[in-house]
Amino acid sequence: MASAADGAAVTPQTVDEYIDSFPDDIADRLRRTRAAIVAEVPHPEEKMRYGIAAVMLGGRYALHFAGWKQHIGIYPVPTLPEPLESEVAPLRSGKDSVTFTHSAELPDALISRITAAIVAKRAGAAD
Repeated sequence: MASAADGAAVTPQTVDEYIDSFPDDIADRLRRTRAAIVAEVPHPEEKMRYGIAAVMLGGRYALHFAGWKQHIGIYPVPTLPEPLESEVAPLRSGKDSVTFTHSAELPDALISRITAAIVAKRAGAAD
């Protein structure tokens, strides 16, 4: 996290501040993750929630993304339609968590497809 001149930790107030608080290589991966998500969300609204970045899906639901020492995570990712779920399953680290390790190439297109599927699922839930 960024730090104040007196050494106290500064809590990021915006998604940009959050991303900029990471080392350059991780910040770049977070920017790419953000771009893949935002491109698939109609009228995306970005905000900080629970100390991590979020893109609101119609104001009601959110898809969060976060940077960690070993990976980028996106949450919550519900069970997705096949064949997408089979592609995502090896990347799940928990029931609703999907992680992309820093040691592997970031799958921008897969993040886009995951987001599009979640947007479609949430749109159906709003009916």
